[in-house]
Amino acid sequence: MNIHKEGRGLIKNSIFLLLLIGIISGFNDAFTSFTLPIFSFFILFFIWFFRVPKRNFNIVEGNIYAPCDGKVVVIEETLENEFFKDNRIQVSIFMSPLNVHNNLYPINGAIEYIKYHPGKFLFAWNPKSSTDNERNTVVIKNSNIEILYRQIAGALARRIICYSKVNKDITACQELGFIKFGSRVDLFLPIGTKIISNLNDKTEGGKTIIGTYNN
Repeated sequence: MNIHKEGRGLIKNSIFLLLLIGIISGFNDAFTSFTLPIFSFFILFFIWFFRVPKRNFNIVEGNIYAPCDGKVVVIEETLENEFFKDNRIQVSIFMSPLNVHNNLYPINGAIEYIKYHPGKFLFAWNPKSSTDNERNTVVIKNSNIEILYRQIAGALARRIICYSKVNKDITACQELGFIKFGSRVDLFLPIGTKIISNLNDKTEGGKTIIGTYNN
């Protein structure tokens, strides 16, 4: 298991601040009974939150892989009104603060479109979070399929990180970005895509197959 680069500075700074408080206080009783347990809890939480488990990916062309760990909370036909402006199959995965939070590309292809949207911080399971919350949209295209991928901030998530660049060639299960402290990812798939996942399924980023398309 590795610690994601987005969390290493936070963990190091927390440990440094804990040691500094200890030195200033002389490691007194208040430090050992109050400060040390609180800081230790948060440091351990940060280590757990920013963990990136080692996984071997078996990429098969035609599969759409889960973009993150979490729980499938939406599978429905809906109007996608930002880029495609037509009906698509929306598959949404909710990530709790306990899930692995790095985001992965679901297919091979190239980046066609990226746009960041400032917004609210509604709870990620609220249907309006898909259009009202702070979010980042990425469209991925290959010769057989075009997918809109939306990173959505939640009530706790206050920073969306995206490593994508327009016209960049990408590989399925390669890292797209990171969302800090709980949120969700929406995929908008073409009508006719064969959906493999079911509502309430637990997903494993890069391993779980969300659906398939013809290649």
